[in-house]
Amino acid sequence: MKIRILTIGQKMPDWVLTGFADYFRRIQPFVQTQLIELPMAKRGKNDSEADIQKYCQIEGESILNALKSAEVLIALEVGGREFSTEQLADTMKGWMLEGQDIALAIGGPDGHSEEVRKAAAWHWSLSRLTLPHPLVRVMLIEQLYRAMSINHHHPYHRAG
Repeated sequence: MKIRILTIGQKMPDWVLTGFADYFRRIQPFVQTQLIELPMAKRGKNDSEADIQKYCQIEGESILNALKSAEVLIALEVGGREFSTEQLADTMKGWMLEGQDIALAIGGPDGHSEEVRKAAAWHWSLSRLTLPHPLVRVMLIEQLYRAMSINHHHPYHRAG
């Protein structure tokens, strides 16, 4: 099993880079993980709804073009399924047993295109809260690491 994180946005603040790098380094012994940063469509100050749809379309095409044929696409978005960390650990255990390669897609600030939504095997929500776009990648890699630490009986996860 391999996990690739396909994310829109390339220039992240230092705190995002530092936080992501820490958990990215930690997860590698458990599961091969890769971050693929895709360009965000340029936005203007007074964009119309049609402009926003166009940006989502461009970014969605980038995500779908980066997807490998054998990967299962999971779109991260507010309206998706919610999991406890333990449920995520069980889900990841299933991915490993089935040998599935997973692509986790983080859309741009305006979300995913309809094409990405339709192509996704399922949709996952990290929270019902609307999260700052850069924070999602840090929270995602931390939760993936936490779930893998549960599956490998590592003491990182101590919740009861």
